[in-house]
Amino acid sequence: MPLPSLIPDTAPLPQATPYLSYTFTLKVADRPRPMELRVWAPQTGENLPVILLSHGHGASNYLSSIRGYGPLAEFYAAHGFVVIQVTHLDSTTLALAPTGPEGALFWRSRARDISTLIDRIAEIAQAVPFLGTRLDSTRLAVVGHSLGAHTATLLCGAQMSDAHGGEVVDLREPRLKAAVAIAPPGKGSDLGGWASEHFPALKATRFDTMTQPALIVVGDADYTPLFSARKDWRSDAYHAAPAPKTLATLFGAQHIFGGISGWDASETSDESPQRVSDVQRLTWAYLRSALYPEDTAWVGVSADIAARNVGRTDQK
Repeated sequence: MPLPSLIPDTAPLPQATPYLSYTFTLKVADRPRPMELRVWAPQTGENLPVILLSHGHGASNYLSSIRGYGPLAEFYAAHGFVVIQVTHLDSTTLALAPTGPEGALFWRSRARDISTLIDRIAEIAQAVPFLGTRLDSTRLAVVGHSLGAHTATLLCGAQMSDAHGGEVVDLREPRLKAAVAIAPPGKGSDLGGWASEHFPALKATRFDTMTQPALIVVGDADYTPLFSARKDWRSDAYHAAPAPKTLATLFGAQHIFGGISGWDASETSDESPQRVSDVQRLTWAYLRSALYPEDTAWVGVSADIAARNVGRTDQK
């Protein structure tokens, strides 16, 4: 029996199946707060691939934490993935001072959070009553939106310079087999005045070292001069990085892509269940084909996006 949805599943997606979620905390040395986790998994199945989901920074009180991004986490879990969400230190829910060495974004600790999840993935799986040994820790992917997408690009090899010491910081995570960056910040050299003042760390972002494969998802209506004068700024992680990279551009999409950060969230400026479905399907299909090269899901879903004229895909 299919699960309730405004947009029913169609091939090449399998029918959605029931899933479960579980929340708990993990103590991490030298981290100012315990790591708050939410794990989603299909109710049945073995050797399940894993998505590590990184939330955005945002102005909402709770969406930038494990309490957000249900439209993505639930979809992935209903279609065969274990999903692990973490509340990063920049979350409003933790109320940490934004004046430390990393600034308000806690950009370095965000990437380290994901590496910690990988380091301790067996421990995390055993802590979840319905998971245990059911995951495949060799098939790991990261998905991030907005600042979470910036985290994903750092894990793929993008680099930054520390504002205090000046040294180049490389946080790449070779254990990741696939990555999806949804609306990542672009090159630091084109950062707008407002963003430069409030998030100066982003001025040091560069993509020429981002060598690992990734899907970059952008909306052609996701533009604000507060962040950059360039309308295509958020596609820099595709254009300025070396191959192999894939770019998916959704026509008319703004920064929340119809509502991916939360169900009926007020921060969504372009409410659209269909657009949410398109992001769900595109990102799921990319990860399936990246983690299982014999899986042709990406070919089918990207062709459907083009046929309906709601977006386009490019590869290099």
